[in-house]
Amino acid sequence: MIEAALVLGGIGFLAALGLGAASIKFHVETDPRVEEVAEALPGVNCGACGLTGCNALAEAIVAGGALPNACIPGGEDVSKNIATIMGLDAEKAEKFIAVLHCKGVHGKAIDKGQYLGIPDCRAAALVLSSPKGCNYGCMGLGTCERSCPFDAIHMGDKGIAVVDAEACTGCGSCVRACPKSILDLRPLSMNVHIRCNSPLSGKQIKALCSVGCIGCGRCEKICPVEAISMSRGLAIIDAEKCVDCGMCAQVCPTSNIDDALAPRRDLLIEEEKCIGCTKCAKVCPVDAIEGEKKEVHKIHQEKCIGCQRCVQVCPVDAVMLGAERPKPGAKKKTSEAATDG
Repeated sequence: MIEAALVLGGIGFLAALGLGAASIKFHVETDPRVEEVAEALPGVNCGACGLTGCNALAEAIVAGGALPNACIPGGEDVSKNIATIMGLDAEKAEKFIAVLHCKGVHGKAIDKGQYLGIPDCRAAALVLSSPKGCNYGCMGLGTCERSCPFDAIHMGDKGIAVVDAEACTGCGSCVRACPKSILDLRPLSMNVHIRCNSPLSGKQIKALCSVGCIGCGRCEKICPVEAISMSRGLAIIDAEKCVDCGMCAQVCPTSNIDDALAPRRDLLIEEEKCIGCTKCAKVCPVDAIEGEKKEVHKIHQEKCIGCQRCVQVCPVDAVMLGAERPKPGAKKKTSEAATDG
């Protein structure tokens, strides 16, 4: 017994020496900044950065494979903290939020049956495709809601998902969880959205949902910057081209396009405030503003599309909202306020 114990003890001792020597020989130095960056990250491991988790992102940032603003949920504060750790300038990343491409609420979209199975959109899709007549709309069973780590999406009382723009971090968990692919990420600053995902013909859509896209193409024709195209009979907005003018929403016959800034109004420049900085003229996508530097600028109402980009960049709040703009094609009433602009 004693000999056996001594033999085992000797083997254990030699093994410990071997492991110790191996750990010294093969030791890899870890940059202490990896731990600091990991602590600065939210730690939710949502995968929005495209990596497996926050630790993987921390390693990538330190190694130079990712930028300090790679963490979408972290926002500007996290970006600044990481940039400070890395000794870099933080690049401000625009916030993205989830947008639902469906307006098929109760009373607008017909139901084809009652689903009594597991309350999960993925499970229901396997059995019924969708409880609604439109197989491309929100199923209303809350899979996206349960997938959100930030409690930013809930099932509304009208049967479709509702996104809380303030709470949403753009992590994309709901986008990946939705079996119908009717959620995607769009810039928070974008105010105009097409709320349909169905490629069905106009006649078919009308029979299933009164607020669906019927593929009429009016939005595409009126867009002043060619940001809308038709794909399989469905209107699609290119977020990079869109200037948020809202003209497409005004001509949509089914009110499928949402415009957060509706009703649109004339834009006027207050002469007493304008300092002639030219910022408004530079951002105008249709050259509706003119004026020399350090001189009062003027907005040409016949050119203006009401996108409000000038309002956003004016440093002295000299651009103000005027009278409500008529729908495209309607006869515009002339007013002293509008002509002064």
